[in-house]
Amino acid sequence: MTNTLKSSYQKTPYKLSGNGPRNISVLKEAFQNIDENLESDIYGNGAIIEDFQTKIAKILGKEEAVFFPSGTMAQQIALRIWADRKNNRQMAYHPLSHLEIHEQDGLKELQQINPVLLGTAERLLTIEDIKALQEPVSSVLLELPQREIGGQLPSFEELVEISQYCKAQGIALHLDGARLWEITPFYEKSAEEICALFDSVYVSFYKGIGAIAGAILAGDADFVQEAKIWKRRYGGDLISLYPYILSADYYFDKRIGKMEGYYEAAKKLAERFNACDGVKTVPEVPVSNMFHVHFDKPINEIGPKLTEIHDETGVGISGYLQEKSEGVCSFEVSVGDGLDEIQEDVLHSLFEKLAKL
Repeated sequence: MTNTLKSSYQKTPYKLSGNGPRNISVLKEAFQNIDENLESDIYGNGAIIEDFQTKIAKILGKEEAVFFPSGTMAQQIALRIWADRKNNRQMAYHPLSHLEIHEQDGLKELQQINPVLLGTAERLLTIEDIKALQEPVSSVLLELPQREIGGQLPSFEELVEISQYCKAQGIALHLDGARLWEITPFYEKSAEEICALFDSVYVSFYKGIGAIAGAILAGDADFVQEAKIWKRRYGGDLISLYPYILSADYYFDKRIGKMEGYYEAAKKLAERFNACDGVKTVPEVPVSNMFHVHFDKPINEIGPKLTEIHDETGVGISGYLQEKSEGVCSFEVSVGDGLDEIQEDVLHSLFEKLAKL
């Protein structure tokens, strides 16, 4: 059950999550200093797209990279390539993987790939879950952080162990790194150091980075060349992708150095939520800029009260509430530039009201 608070949320001038309004100003800002004579990319070729692909491949420590209009397309293609290389249409991921719950079974219907669910929905998958697989799989997908359980992360030591085990077993390890940039402060590792543990990597440019849309899929040169063929088959080679690429490049440069600040702000914000009776965050101490807020009251009681708080403070807490279990509801917070725009006295008032729910 989901209760939408979108109407009251959208009317608020300030929001706890994100980098500000997703309106046409995002595009206008990215384009304000672009040379109007700059040539566009054409069907995946041209300096605009090739230079950006090379830039991100280097940051991720991979031989090559290819830009996609969506991560959904990129990841389905990555898993198809590994299925073909291993001659095995079975792969494995967490029960709450984006591919399992948000993509209308695209992996199964379009690629006839059969996912095996690792572990249980309420916790992270572990090395023991992978070792317990009863049948061979072509690949294992890890989502870092695991969004649907509050953005939790395994230890880096366990990631190393998973990587070594998969390599020894001939299993490709793919990273759903939609929020890769946001986890580097917790691990105290560079994106390259994290990605070195994986055979292929997907990253997004519209989540923490805040661009319009777009994704990169990276790996070795042969892998990326296969991915480019599949991108054409999927219709991903639009005649030009430059609005997405220029936006991704602009906001990447603008925000990549802010991830430590977002992480520290998320921890402080979580402390304030946890100080309210009947409220807790998952995880209690965030491991990225993301966490979930749980209320020990039913959704039909909390929803109207949050709408009142939106109206009274001018701060949007969330546009959605989700029922987690009987008498418990929650929403997600992802800290970005938007939090910095809220004055401390306004935040203080917000949490005074939350404490009285």
